[in-house]
Amino acid sequence: MSIPGLTIIGERINPGFRSTKSLFDNEDIKGIQDLALRQAKAGASYLNVNAGDKAISDPRFMVEVVRAIQAVVSLPLSLDCPDFAVQAEVLKAYDQDKAGGRKPLINSISESRWELAELLKIRPCKAILMSSEQLRDGRMVPNRTGAEVHEVARRMVERLKAGGYGVKNDDLFVDVAIVTLAADTEGLIKMALEGIRLVREDPALAGIHIMGGLSNLPQHLPDKAADGSDLKFQLECAFLTVAMPIGFDTVLGTPWRDYALLPEDNFVLREFRRIIELRESDALMAIVDLYQQE
Repeated sequence: MSIPGLTIIGERINPGFRSTKSLFDNEDIKGIQDLALRQAKAGASYLNVNAGDKAISDPRFMVEVVRAIQAVVSLPLSLDCPDFAVQAEVLKAYDQDKAGGRKPLINSISESRWELAELLKIRPCKAILMSSEQLRDGRMVPNRTGAEVHEVARRMVERLKAGGYGVKNDDLFVDVAIVTLAADTEGLIKMALEGIRLVREDPALAGIHIMGGLSNLPQHLPDKAADGSDLKFQLECAFLTVAMPIGFDTVLGTPWRDYALLPEDNFVLREFRRIIELRESDALMAIVDLYQQE
């Protein structure tokens, strides 16, 4: 059972997961369908479909995968490929009736990949907007403050509305990019949280969804926390505990993980709050305290 108010976009149809990669390598359509069904039954509201490099080398396969998934589940799909031509073919194959009349979700548009916005003119879609980087002086640079995250989100939304793309705020998901805690020496998680707050407080962005890929957060950390609890899962829950009250409402994650908001006296939550306020070596030393017993 997921947290009330939290939308889950199922992330598992992605070759970044070893078990899924073997399904793609073997073109195991039945296995992919089973994975789609498992995520749907676990409570996903959307299923993200990412075929990796295979989508570029063989667009026919990406189309086949989308059709096969739609044959067994009635959820809308998040179509995840950076190539415009591939996305266009997949959009044409998407059967909205099989998704209960619900529009597909384009994952994702950024200022450096603005051509993907033209997909919204092929058919009505929802879209994920990447707000963690911006186009500056002809090149993409990472954002460093929550104010920049908010500025980029607002700029892309205004551009979509001015360009006649036919989207409403409820059609849009701002991805604030959740980074790996173990490598965050620059306060990027704090930046994402501040960006969430600013986007949610902006009246012009009312109704927009705010999201991120939660499974990035605990990568490269041990399984167990210093208090013996499940460190990786607790970190994901810690982020949600901090982020949901300020406006985060959608996660790209694994639907069968039993996400929950943590009590304030939870060890991992307390340490997470401390770590995100630190920088450089202080942050790294505090991260070790998460899993190393004294």
